[in-house]
Amino acid sequence: MKNEELCPCKSGRSYGDCCGPVISGERKAASPEEVMRARYSAYVTESVDYLKASSTRAAQEEFDENASRAWCRAATWHGLEIIRAEGDEVEFRATYTANGEFCNHHELSKFVREDGEWKFADGEFVSEKPVVREEPKVGRNDLCPCGSGKKYKKCCGR
Repeated sequence: MKNEELCPCKSGRSYGDCCGPVISGERKAASPEEVMRARYSAYVTESVDYLKASSTRAAQEEFDENASRAWCRAATWHGLEIIRAEGDEVEFRATYTANGEFCNHHELSKFVREDGEWKFADGEFVSEKPVVREEPKVGRNDLCPCGSGKKYKKCCGR
């Protein structure tokens, strides 16, 4: 990726001013959010070495470089949204397409300081909250709420 291109993490800055220097090791990430953004960009740019290096020693022991590289190549990455970044936690949503299916990965990641650097420690999926209706659901055979006097299925439910 060229340094003048927009960063894949959707920060609005160029790759050379955002995640590029962190991924290349030119500078250390200053916060867990910056590590998260760089990790997302590393998936997009297939920078598997950074994915491993930005993990804790314990996570590195389980890291499979070949599987990670294959995963990077198999996915088409669409974007990163940082929902919340507080202390050592970052909640984010990453969107991508894999095997022809659109995916919305919502996770709460935990970071720790190890050897003076922020490192990815662990993450857990965040389940999406169900839609809650303000009013009761209208059944197909109920009267239409528009006031027409017709059944919902014959009126606005068509």
